Amino acid sequence: MRIVIIGAVAAGTSAAAEIRRRNKEAQIVIYEKDNYISYSGCGMPYYISNEFSDFNELVPRNPRFFKEKYDADILIGHEVLSIQPDKNALTIKNIVTGEIFQDTYDYMIISTGASSEKPPIKGSDKENVFLLRTIEHMNAIKSYIEHNKPKTAAIIGTGLVGLEMCESFTRLGIETTLIARSSIAKSMDNDMTIYIENNLKKNGVKVLTNTPTKEINDSGVVLNDGSIIDADIVLLATGVHPNVELAEKAGIEIGATGSIKVDRKMKTNIDNIYSCGDCSEQFNIITGKPVYRPMGSTANKTGIIAGNNITGGNDEFRGILETLIFRVFDMTAAQTGLTEKEAKRMGYDVVVSTDSKSDKPEYMGGKKMVIKTIAEKNSGRLLGAQIIGYEGVDKRIDVFVTAITLKATAEDLIYLDLAYAPPYSIPKDPLFFTGIKLRKALK
Repeated sequence: MRIVIIGAVAAGTSAAAEIRRRNKEAQIVIYEKDNYISYSGCGMPYYISNEFSDFNELVPRNPRFFKEKYDADILIGHEVLSIQPDKNALTIKNIVTGEIFQDTYDYMIISTGASSEKPPIKGSDKENVFLLRTIEHMNAIKSYIEHNKPKTAAIIGTGLVGLEMCESFTRLGIETTLIARSSIAKSMDNDMTIYIENNLKKNGVKVLTNTPTKEINDSGVVLNDGSIIDADIVLLATGVHPNVELAEKAGIEIGATGSIKVDRKMKTNIDNIYSCGDCSEQFNIITGKPVYRPMGSTANKTGIIAGNNITGGNDEFRGILETLIFRVFDMTAAQTGLTEKEAKRMGYDVVVSTDSKSDKPEYMGGKKMVIKTIAEKNSGRLLGAQIIGYEGVDKRIDVFVTAITLKATAEDLIYLDLAYAPPYSIPKDPLFFTGIKLRKALK
């Protein structure tokens, strides 16, 4: 059995490892057009800011590693030009030599990932304007900072990368302006993002919301009202789009979100072609509706599921809650499930609780943690949660993830036997108070 995988970052390499674990005889070939594989894209902002300095921590594996451990052949610098499903064939170009050749497969996995959006802003091709999605992007930013010593930066876009890079630029002594076309951190409700915005400002970041960008020129970033933001370096962080062109041309169905449509076994509409990672569509656990939320954790899971099923397994993807967590200087923000605005837009009759409690006792350095929780009014079922705090945010959001996945009710939060000791929590955990408040509101 010959299995060809297109893409060698998180999903593709996870699929290869799972295939080899289950089948010692399969031929595994992976084509990757970039020069780096299996890298930690989420760590790039922290490498740029010198929070850690070992490049190998980001790129711990190379093709030789996968050949020696998994007997998988990874050909970097090789771009797949087309797929011919009727012939079980594909056409590949060696980017270095220019050679074009054919290969065949019994099964294929498409894990072509996603690319940064490049908004149609005049001047976005200037040498001081960057994207941040790949190792090459990261190296270019780091090199530019080291050689040009920029004093000012502008970040256009406020997704995870944009927010994290605010801290990275500031740590390097670069005066930073964050520019949002609408609001910041749009995956959360506005009454929660105000805490993020205030923390950015407290740490010296200038935040401009509801501010479209007109162009980028030698003076900086020109806003729609004609004002100019000084920017020696500009980062475009306006989101990503799935790389589906190759699949679409081969007749593979594209889903409602614009990413590759797959079933729960990660199979496309073509029986022997699977897809996983940031190019493929997911579905929301609560609503069952298709969503697109490219995350490294999901990419790894879907890669394993694809590899399992290609080798005769019966694994199924169980959906996502669109969970996210990120750090903004000393503050942590997290979200899972539906926001209040999403739940109402979808027609849910909801009860909302917003509460502020200490994450641990004040004598142990406790600080306020703000928790917003959304529950369905009729059933009491938990639908979503958002948390802003300093310590223990990751612990609490993961409790919510588990509770929502298992269809727990708001009242169930009261009876959870959560871990307690003064360095970590208060005797009545903030989640206990959330449960109490929601129970009162539901009655």
